[in-house]
Amino acid sequence: MPVDESAPQSPAESSAQAAGTPAAAGAAQAPGAEIPAAAGRSVLVTGGNRGIGLAIAQAFLERGDRVAITLRSGDAPAGMLGVVADVTDGAALDAAFARVEAAHGPVEVLVANAGTTRDQLLMRMSDDDFDAVVDTNLAGAWRCARRAVRGMVRARRGRVVFVGSVVGLLGSAGQTNYAASKAGLVGLARSLGRELGGRGITANVVAPGFIETDMTADLAPALQEKYQEGIPAGRFGSPAEVAHAVLFLADAGYVNGAVLPVDGGLGMGH
Repeated sequence: MPVDESAPQSPAESSAQAAGTPAAAGAAQAPGAEIPAAAGRSVLVTGGNRGIGLAIAQAFLERGDRVAITLRSGDAPAGMLGVVADVTDGAALDAAFARVEAAHGPVEVLVANAGTTRDQLLMRMSDDDFDAVVDTNLAGAWRCARRAVRGMVRARRGRVVFVGSVVGLLGSAGQTNYAASKAGLVGLARSLGRELGGRGITANVVAPGFIETDMTADLAPALQEKYQEGIPAGRFGSPAEVAHAVLFLADAGYVNGAVLPVDGGLGMGH
C-alpha cells in the first residue's frame, strides 16, 4: 500500500541555534501543562524538507516557533534551519542536536518524521531490506527521542510526536518491514510516556493514511480511485491535515501514549 514518506530514502537530520527564548519561557508551568503556542518553542522536524515533514515544519514556523529540519541535501526553506544528519548514525545525530541547541535552545518539540521504504513480498525481502527500514523508521526515531529528552527532562516539559502510518495498524502486503517499523512506534511512544510522563513529557503517534504527495500523485487515476473507494472520506488527505494533528499533540499536555489516525477513516477500529 503506497503511503507518503516525506523524508528521503536516506533520512537526514540536524540542528541550529537562535539565542533568544530557550526553554525558560513558560518554565513556571506545572509539568505536563499545555504549552502555549506563543512561547516560540525550539522545534526539530526530521525529514522536514518535503511532503508531510515540510508541511509540519511550515505549520510550526507560521506559529512563530524556531524550526530546524533535517534534510539530505540542498537548502532549507526560508526561516528554517536546515541540517544534514543521518538518523541511523548516533554520533552524527548527537552533533546535529548540539547545533540546534546552540542556535535555538534545547529542543522542546521533536517530530520524528524521517523514514524510508523498501517494499517487497516477504519471501523476496532481503535481510538488508528489512534492517534498513527498521533501523531508519524505528531505531532512528528512538535515537532522536533519546537525544531530545535530555533537555526536556531538565526543563520538565517536552513533546515527542512520532509520524507513524495506518499501515502500522492495518498491515499491508509487501510491506512487512515498513509495517513492523511503524507499529513499533506505538510501543515506543507508550513506553516513553510511562517513563517520562511525570516529568511533563508526552509522546504520541500520528498515523497518516493516503496523503496527497508526489507518491500518490504518481499513481494511475484508476488506482487512485480504487484506493479512495476504501476510504470512508472518499478522498486522500492533505499534508496540512497531518500537520494540524501534529500541532494539536505538540500543545496537548494531557494526551500521552495516543495514536491519532489521520486517514479519512481507513484504519477505523484499529
